[in-house]
Amino acid sequence: MNKRCFIWIGLLVLLLHAGAAFSAVMPEQVVRQTSDQILGELLSRKQELQASPGKIYDLVEYIVLPRFDFQRMSQLVLGKYWPRAKPEEKEAFINAFRQLLVRTYATALLNYSGEEIVYLPGRHESAGDDATVNTEVKASGALPIPIDYRLYMKGEEWMVYDVSIDGISLVSNYRTSFASQIRRYKLSGLIEKLEQRNQQRN
Repeated sequence: MNKRCFIWIGLLVLLLHAGAAFSAVMPEQVVRQTSDQILGELLSRKQELQASPGKIYDLVEYIVLPRFDFQRMSQLVLGKYWPRAKPEEKEAFINAFRQLLVRTYATALLNYSGEEIVYLPGRHESAGDDATVNTEVKASGALPIPIDYRLYMKGEEWMVYDVSIDGISLVSNYRTSFASQIRRYKLSGLIEKLEQRNQQRN
């Protein structure tokens, strides 16, 4: 697992289960207000989580998942294949994709060791229901790594649907990777492979 992967998941958890309490604030404030709490918990429980790595999955499930719209992410990742998918395939893919992200990056949270997070001015689209939250991660002796969060207003809550690291979009990256696998194995084959990969991480 490379350094950028652990930074990515470490910052994903900044956008935790804010719920209605944060619905009226700007997305930048959601990130800023919750980061101290989550990163503080990671640091305070570091020894506990290192001793019992399995607990990190529950932490990610509790903190990350409620703030990410995995259905919209899955739709964007599958692209043109989404409308062609059967309802049961869509549900299976959403579940497998969500578990893939959790299982792939959860243990990387243990590597967070107090890197500085710098909050940059965000931007809102003209419609007012789409926003980008810009941050940078600064580690000693390394160039800052930009992390950009794409959010949209779903009902009364800001939900994340994409994350970019150094200009590389999570959604676009998986869309390219999965499209080649769908062409080779069909969507059902991709789902089966994702489920098998997830089982191997259990």
